[in-house]
Amino acid sequence: MLGDDELHVQIRSDADVVLARQEGRRFASRLEFSSSDLTVISAAISEIARSILEYARTGDMHIKLAEKNGRVGIVVVARDEGPGIRDVELAMQDGYSTSGGLGLGLPGARRLMDEFELRSEVGRGTTVTMRKWAR
Repeated sequence: MLGDDELHVQIRSDADVVLARQEGRRFASRLEFSSSDLTVISAAISEIARSILEYARTGDMHIKLAEKNGRVGIVVVARDEGPGIRDVELAMQDGYSTSGGLGLGLPGARRLMDEFELRSEVGRGTTVTMRKWAR
């Protein structure tokens, strides 16, 4: 973990997924997010952290404060060096899963946050960047 303006959580185990969710919520609570927004943020963080653990085994999440056009919020950047995603468009469709799950992780996180960007390269890993703006 880092200082007051940025949080770093390594994702290596189920306990790290819980830690990322809890610390992400605590970090976001410093801004004027409603309790429902805090729940949404922690759910999105949890979904992406779980995906890291399931598909790449390890990765990192960085959470920091953001400001854009007078608005404040948080930005979450999740990176792994896993196998990457062959078909990002397909992976972003509800119900698509290569693990036998419900296929709601990536598209669910995208719906929960205000901004969502996914970059992936087969054999090199995946980076997800999500932003949520305080109202």
